Amino acid sequence: MRNRVHVWLLAAALAGAAHAQQAEPPRVTVTATRDPVDKSYRKMIAGMQRFDRDHALAPQATLRFELLPRLPTTRLDGIALRVVGDTLSLPVAVAPGHTFTLPLNDQALKEDAALIASSKTSKLTWRAQVRSPGVPANMRRLGDLRLECLVGMQAGLVSNNARMFAWLGELFADPDRVCSSPQGNYLFFSERPLFAVTLRDGARSEALPFDMLFAGGTQTPATLPFCDCQVLLDRSFYAPLWDRNWSDDTLLELSYQDDPPVAADIAVADDHRSVRQMQAALGEATVVRFDSGYQEWRYRYPSLRRAADGQPHYADFVILFGPDGMARKARLGERL
Repeated sequence: MRNRVHVWLLAAALAGAAHAQQAEPPRVTVTATRDPVDKSYRKMIAGMQRFDRDHALAPQATLRFELLPRLPTTRLDGIALRVVGDTLSLPVAVAPGHTFTLPLNDQALKEDAALIASSKTSKLTWRAQVRSPGVPANMRRLGDLRLECLVGMQAGLVSNNARMFAWLGELFADPDRVCSSPQGNYLFFSERPLFAVTLRDGARSEALPFDMLFAGGTQTPATLPFCDCQVLLDRSFYAPLWDRNWSDDTLLELSYQDDPPVAADIAVADDHRSVRQMQAALGEATVVRFDSGYQEWRYRYPSLRRAADGQPHYADFVILFGPDGMARKARLGERL
């Protein structure tokens, strides 16, 4: 589509016999510049084709696309999608869970159509959703996530609002580069605010490092608007897509902030329960604060394991504090 969406509107007869006798109203052409974050139909179909090519990562999985909120004002219920080209406008059915699939349409491909939402596209976060059957509700399969990344990058789903950096898009948009590198930084989102994530592959288990939760824990009020995790920070995580030591059947167990404490969690001593007490006892922590009023703190301590390069390795001690500044639960990345 040549950067413009043509919409033809026919004026409606309002009322009265005089209006009924008028000649057919003239056709009015309204042109609108394509929003830079509108989704390309061609790219999204390419993402679906990528799913077919790499289906071996998740042989039993199905693919849908998912809409998520990007701003606090985003309302997903009732949202409408259309594939719009120079001469066509095709409705796209959106399921109650705000997911959808796209039909293959040769004319839409020819016209380089765009997928347009009734809500401004910049208010939305878009992702591929690859789900294998039989995976428990609080878990994600790593092969599914690997395929989600490839499809999502191929489909051009990740949006950055920083126009000044738009020219860098192609450099960081190569699916194979992004999805096979520790620096790829493809974000996934859980259904509820996260507390911790544990990798499980057969008898092997390992806590996902704190640095792989909450968009790396580095977002600030100044940078957050440029991340499509803007209102999903407490639900965001990275996965070790590049690390083939974890098989495709590895499960990521998601522990949520509102879950009651479990066996993996540890009790917080009474004299460490408040934010002030914890800081007085252990010093400054790495802190990620959420709009909900919750905050997650991280302290590091030496691990019994060593990294592959022989350098010291550190484990995480994380504490979840509620809006009242009192500890809800805590967890050690490794047992002491």
